[in-house]
Amino acid sequence: MPAYDPQTALIVVDVQNDFAHPNGSLFVSGADTVISNANAEIASASRAGAVVVYTQDWHPPDTPHFAKDGGIWPVHCVGGTWGAQFHAELTADAGPTVRKGVDGNDGYSGFTTRDPHSGDQHPTELEELLLDAEIERCVVVGLATDYCVKETVLDACRLGFEVLVPRIGVAAVNLEPGDGDAALTAMAESGALIE
Repeated sequence: MPAYDPQTALIVVDVQNDFAHPNGSLFVSGADTVISNANAEIASASRAGAVVVYTQDWHPPDTPHFAKDGGIWPVHCVGGTWGAQFHAELTADAGPTVRKGVDGNDGYSGFTTRDPHSGDQHPTELEELLLDAEIERCVVVGLATDYCVKETVLDACRLGFEVLVPRIGVAAVNLEPGDGDAALTAMAESGALIE
């Protein structure tokens, strides 16, 4: 288990019903293990006085992110719906939540969103939140390894944070076989420590 201190933040990525519950529209196999690991990390981080931040997909009903509107994904995590809520078994009250995709942008990373038409990127409040707390290191757990976890980790490394990803704390969609392993490799190549 990672060591936590007040200069370390735990980022819990998108442990929401549509990804983490078997009835979710984009259920990720292995989500139950991710939830139990995330809860253990949240407890450890909280005891050490570390910052805990959650990210949450929060899409409008119509967005180019969805297949019905020209994207690649089934409708998921529409703001205010059951699918967008955190999984009931997740300890979800240990810190603030950063919502992404709110304005119809693609919201893979907890740090940035991307306009699906122009490709322009816009920061979320996550970086500012971490800098205000004088965070130097991030531990990242959640769903899914090959999309939102990967993009959050790549951004955290790009922004100069030390990053640790516990393998047991993430699970992949694997739209194509091996996507999860490829994502872990990309994270390691960006400077993240995969434990």
